[in-house]
Amino acid sequence: MSWVLLVLSGVLEAVWATALDRSDGFSRLVPSIVFGVALTASMAGLAYALRELPVGTAYAVWVGIGAALTAGYAMATGAEPVTVVRIALILGIVACVAGLKITT
Repeated sequence: MSWVLLVLSGVLEAVWATALDRSDGFSRLVPSIVFGVALTASMAGLAYALRELPVGTAYAVWVGIGAALTAGYAMATGAEPVTVVRIALILGIVACVAGLKITT
């Protein structure tokens, strides 16, 4: 259960990071609310997962999922360029996160 919550929390990290960007410095209400809710839920899920998982592994997985999804979403929406190198590097993050899960 801890791994499932950790993955969901990593997804929510991408949600709050994207909402933070779209809030324009908290000047837009809906993205600001999405940011606050997603941030709270993401941190709560990470905290719960840390009850059973080692902090180094859990944090790296949480950040890795969030970073990969945030960068992937930015490329998919045209906010960032799509290049073979960027895609390869994101896949590298995903491979490292999977490796941490396998070795735990």
